[in-house]
Amino acid sequence: MSVREESGGLKGLSLGRVARVVALLVLAVVVLFPVYYTVVGSVMGPGDIASAPPSLFPHSLTLSNYRGVFHAIPLGRQYLNSTLVAVVITLAQIFCAVLSAYAFVFMALPFKRAFFALFLLTLMVPWEAIIIPNFLFMADHQLRNNYLALMLPFLAGGFGTFLLRQAFLSFPVELRDAATLDGAGHFRFLFRILLPLSRPAMASVGIFVFLSAWNQFFWPLLITDSPNMQTLQIGLASLNDAEQANPGLILAGVSMALIPTALLVAFGQRFLIRGLTAGAVR
Repeated sequence: MSVREESGGLKGLSLGRVARVVALLVLAVVVLFPVYYTVVGSVMGPGDIASAPPSLFPHSLTLSNYRGVFHAIPLGRQYLNSTLVAVVITLAQIFCAVLSAYAFVFMALPFKRAFFALFLLTLMVPWEAIIIPNFLFMADHQLRNNYLALMLPFLAGGFGTFLLRQAFLSFPVELRDAATLDGAGHFRFLFRILLPLSRPAMASVGIFVFLSAWNQFFWPLLITDSPNMQTLQIGLASLNDAEQANPGLILAGVSMALIPTALLVAFGQRFLIRGLTAGAVR
């Protein structure tokens, strides 16, 4: 290869890398700009927010929007409600998914494929089709306006079972046979061997379920009417009517609601990618 051809190849390679980096930077700006403006707008004064064209940088910092949120809605209680509901739903779904996925993979059950197909069918039923029966059940049993009503319909789900089953299928059957020869029963093999090796898949299920539970809106709005029992998403929506729909208050409330989701995505991204690809190649 001549020097000219080699330099041309290096030039083309460097230009390709530069183009990819530029494209990724543009996409990052597009994705992160709403988050940036939410945080920056939460510390802007009314003049900066209402300016035309909109100000991208605050001329003066203020925390009055955050103080106003606590006066407009019971933010602390609603934050606690959302956190408690999301954590309990996440733990319950992981627990149910682990046991059901283990049964589908490592236990000899009759009609195992048919039962797994029923689990998958639950993913195809739209939530809107069962929300009225769920609401009538809660109302008939006097379960409105409490934590049980917010959690009960979501304590189990088919997605976690599907994902963990795919992850468990990637483990060799010989691993279970060796544990059986060593005298390990189902629970000992599950909790001592299988689960420590399945942390990425479990983390993926946990992140997905937590984000879904944290961002719920319609069901908490339907099943609760007391502000002290409503979740954070309902409180943020009510800010449109509070204080004459001050945009600063809304941005401050949204900024606080972003904290758990941003932390989960930042620290759980690698587990999320590894967990979602678990079982893809056997």
